[in-house]
Amino acid sequence: MKSAMIAGMTGLLLNTLTSLAWAAGSPPPPATSHIDLAGHAVPVVAGGLYDRYRSNPPLAVIAAEAPDVDLSWFKGLHKEKVNMGFESYSPNFYYRNSRVTAVFTADLERLRALIPAEVQSQVQPLQIWPGRGLVALTAYAYHYCDNDSYNEIALSIVTNKPGSSNLGPVSLIGQSLSGDFWGYVLKLPVNTELARVRGVVGYNLPKWLAPIDYQETDKSVIFTISDSATGQPDLTLETQKLEELSREAELVTNSFTNLNHQGELSYGYAVSRQLSHASSSDEQSVRLTLGTGGLSDYVRSLKLGKLMKYEYVPQFQSALYAPKPLAALLGSE
Repeated sequence: MKSAMIAGMTGLLLNTLTSLAWAAGSPPPPATSHIDLAGHAVPVVAGGLYDRYRSNPPLAVIAAEAPDVDLSWFKGLHKEKVNMGFESYSPNFYYRNSRVTAVFTADLERLRALIPAEVQSQVQPLQIWPGRGLVALTAYAYHYCDNDSYNEIALSIVTNKPGSSNLGPVSLIGQSLSGDFWGYVLKLPVNTELARVRGVVGYNLPKWLAPIDYQETDKSVIFTISDSATGQPDLTLETQKLEELSREAELVTNSFTNLNHQGELSYGYAVSRQLSHASSSDEQSVRLTLGTGGLSDYVRSLKLGKLMKYEYVPQFQSALYAPKPLAALLGSE
């Protein structure tokens, strides 16, 4: 009865929003249906990829729906059924996406205080110079993926790889050369309930639902996240479109260490195939505007400093793997 009431109220709200959108001359939002995901009634795009295939669409379907997408890389990857608090398939595929990343220095003691003691037994913030660590602020636009489409903003501490020494700049150079980056995720707002529930239940990541606006101009990419409580703009990341793009496909792995729902050390990772990409250390290429919302207050507490690197990746594909016990990784090395 409770689920039916929630669904009815959601439907009424969607109908109201649809009427307002038509009145304003904007296209109506896509129709939704509700699915049960780990006991949560989650709205999804009716007839969308997730509604139909639950993270396991045949590549033939993707080829028919998005004939401009190169699927050659995905054909070499194998999905397997997993239980991650709900039944799913790993890896989750992201077919057409874009991102920007800004890496800043931050207060080292503050970063250390934000990582649980159990996690710090294996990983610590990389010290780039005395008193300063690194954080990465990444904004993603997943235009077409197994979860339909959504936007996401990740704030992470750059750490050493579990089981390896923390040698500060030497470790950072090693990760850069190998394309194997490690971090501890601090914040991860998303703009769909499907992405939120999957992230919290399946990956134990700090996700919450918030409006995230993605815009492009002829010269810049702009992500704006609004405060969930007030609806007012909270944080804006505006970055330049770099001109000298590499078109050589490059594989990069981004991994995270955290605690699972049983309090055990675990890790997860995504492998990305970057199809066009460029980087810069010019501070003029990134403009971070902090507002009065909770995320901005949190970022202020990190005492950000110098921009170390900006990455502009207008085209990439990715495969996100289900988390595993950290012991499995350490035992294999």
